[in-house]
Amino acid sequence: MNAKTTKTAKDAFEAAETVVKAGTDAAKASYEQALQMTKEQVEKASQNFFKGYGEFASLGKENLEAFVQSSTIAVKAAEIFGKEWMGIAQTAVEQNVAAFQSLVAAKTLKEVVDLQNSWAKKAFDTAVVEGTRGMSVKTANDAFEPIKARVNVSVEKLFKPVAA
Repeated sequence: MNAKTTKTAKDAFEAAETVVKAGTDAAKASYEQALQMTKEQVEKASQNFFKGYGEFASLGKENLEAFVQSSTIAVKAAEIFGKEWMGIAQTAVEQNVAAFQSLVAAKTLKEVVDLQNSWAKKAFDTAVVEGTRGMSVKTANDAFEPIKARVNVSVEKLFKPVAA
């Protein structure tokens, strides 16, 4: 390879890094803004959802607390998932740039093919492993548990006078 090709590859690498960083920063800012807006909307909806109905005021308050608790669990899980995704994306970009640099540095077509095959296998294996992580059924069940408990209490309170 000559100096011009090496400089072009370095320039391409630097441009890719700049684009990735800008994209990552923009995605992170958008994610955080959406998360804050969602949290505010959940809080507003929670505050307006139950307003005094005499005997049901305490029931409503407890239901609201369960809803907020459930929402908090779900928001935390989504935040963790988002951070994991950003980390995975960043790692993938870094690995792709490294693979590109290796391909540029290859001296033979066989070396290029071997590097490409190795990179593709590694990318597939990583996708399979990372695809099994993130928000799970357990997280969904954990988030729903406070609401489920409140539904049971509400049903008991609402139907207790009917049974008497």
